[in-house]
Amino acid sequence: MAIQTFTWAPAVSGLSGTATLKVRKAQFGDGYDQRVPDGLNNRRSSYNLTFIGDAAKISAILAFLDARAGAEAFYWTPLLRTQSLFICETYSEPTKDGDVYTMTATFDQTFDATSTI
Repeated sequence: MAIQTFTWAPAVSGLSGTATLKVRKAQFGDGYDQRVPDGLNNRRSSYNLTFIGDAAKISAILAFLDARAGAEAFYWTPLLRTQSLFICETYSEPTKDGDVYTMTATFDQTFDATSTI
């Protein structure tokens, strides 16, 4: 099965992300430490996203995420970054205010299209 692309844009207001850098560290007795990147993909990102829209837009996002069941990776392009693989294991059920719906989702970067992180 081909990897799908998540195309909906999140609300920019409140968009937040975290990059985690995995390093190996050797601590020496004189207070000196030495660090090196751990692995080829030592930088992993996670984004907390908010989506706001009408029923059709939010329903389409829910259907996309549900179809992947938290286990299948998809492509998404974060702000100021290149397209990467992500999974979504957590999202909120939508809330409604008039005709506008809001939901949040957490996208975690992965490097393997066949499994979760």
